[in-house]
Amino acid sequence: MESATGPLNAILCTPDGPARGGLVLSDGSGPADRFAWQGLPEWLARHGIATLRHDKPGCGGSPGDWRRQTLADRAAEGLAALTALRKQAGVERAGLIGYSQGGWASLLAAVTGPEQVDFLITIGGPFVGAEEQERALLARVMRRRGLSGESVEAGLAWADERAARLRAGEDPAEVHADQHELAGKDWAAVVCDRPYDTAEELGFFARMLAFDPAAVLPFVQCPLMAFFGADDEHVPVERSLVVLGERLPGRHRGTNGVAVLPGVGHMLYPVPPRDDRPRFEQLSPGFLPTLQAFLDRAAP
Repeated sequence: MESATGPLNAILCTPDGPARGGLVLSDGSGPADRFAWQGLPEWLARHGIATLRHDKPGCGGSPGDWRRQTLADRAAEGLAALTALRKQAGVERAGLIGYSQGGWASLLAAVTGPEQVDFLITIGGPFVGAEEQERALLARVMRRRGLSGESVEAGLAWADERAARLRAGEDPAEVHADQHELAGKDWAAVVCDRPYDTAEELGFFARMLAFDPAAVLPFVQCPLMAFFGADDEHVPVERSLVVLGERLPGRHRGTNGVAVLPGVGHMLYPVPPRDDRPRFEQLSPGFLPTLQAFLDRAAP
């Protein structure tokens, strides 16, 4: 499929018979190629849904560098992938399914190209901005590691300063140099570790800071299904639910859905997945039936 960085390698998976709908699969943050998603495309094909998944720029032999992208770039890729999916699979109704940060990208695509996105699915996608989401994650991890309340507050103070400086346009290299001086702090192993440990990664984080899901939710024109793991440490689930309840339009009230799956975290696995079984079969037992029920409503 074509993109702003050049042609991205992609895989189209179609049902044996006519497809009743289509989905573009959007990965989370970090590198990812077209071989991800662990059998879910085949499961969707058995249920009449064609899928297209593609490399991120710079992954899987495709050109570009995902670390230089903005969220708008990712949203544009999703819309380009929808065009390719419709052309190749011959489907009329098609939407996006985004995991983690891919949920943000898919949400932005649905708002910037409403005529192209017929339905939207997010999996572990926060409905708060990057700064709030990362702050909640860092606080949880520091407390779990037994850091004192004073250390937690000091670590969060640096996280707040770092985000403010990056949002104001300061050179990530300068922010990283100051951060390097904090290496001896007991909280630095959490707050300054990946994905904040290089200037390049800080630059990528800076480009995510401008996006506010709450600001764009009122403009969503298609049905939305949001999945969360109840034990997700990466996402402030309760806060995301509040934002959804307050900001998502009610025009698709009978089709929209939210599922908080018990006993699972960000990846929706009840226990660490085993390599001797397809990974999608090891997800929360409530995920696939709920996904199918939504698709039956959104793409009958």
